[in-house]
Amino acid sequence: MDPAIKQKKLCFSLFLIVALFCVNEAKPQEYRHEAGGTLGTSFYLGDANRTRLYLHPGFSGGMIYRYNLNFHWAIKANLVAGQVSGNSADAANVFPFEQQLSFVRSFIDLGGQLEFNFLPFSDKFSYKGAKPYTPYIFTGAGTTLAMSGEPFFYAHIPVGIGFKYKIQERLNVGLEFSFRKLFGDDFEMPENSAGRSLDAPYGIKSSILKNQDGYSLTMVFLTWDFEIRKDPCCE
Repeated sequence: MDPAIKQKKLCFSLFLIVALFCVNEAKPQEYRHEAGGTLGTSFYLGDANRTRLYLHPGFSGGMIYRYNLNFHWAIKANLVAGQVSGNSADAANVFPFEQQLSFVRSFIDLGGQLEFNFLPFSDKFSYKGAKPYTPYIFTGAGTTLAMSGEPFFYAHIPVGIGFKYKIQERLNVGLEFSFRKLFGDDFEMPENSAGRSLDAPYGIKSSILKNQDGYSLTMVFLTWDFEIRKDPCCE
């Protein structure tokens, strides 16, 4: 056989091997988007409860969406509804004029966060060090609308940590804990309060670092991946 023909056949064979390798790798490609539901618990932190975690916990649930930028970074949006409650009798400090207040607040949380995965997150691409699990951190911005009393509508800053695991190619499960720092101090307004709240109970005007209320979420989520992206090995 002519050497030139043999060389062409060899090159063609190598091309087929590389192409088949890329196709094989393309089957379990990463997906751009994921969406799903989340359930968990919420609790209040503020003038009536400064440090006690999971005091008077309530139920929370909602929906989340992620846009996966790459193995390490993702943009997340959430819509969560929940409930918190509190009682000033639980506070170790004494309020002026012996103020006492108990409340239950239903709220809606709408926000967006930027997530960072500590490990490259994927159940494929092990040659790139990818893992089907990773701890992660996140922060961002959002708004909180509270009912069951005087209307409350303020911005918040979420800060949190989490852990996620890829059950199979498109299915993810995870757990995350976050704190929502509110830019308002009358979150603990009870129903039929006639204007009563713990808004600046010591007469000190609220600021970013003083007297601001907040709440915390501990949520379990389940999401489904969709929209395949181009295979990194062939770009």
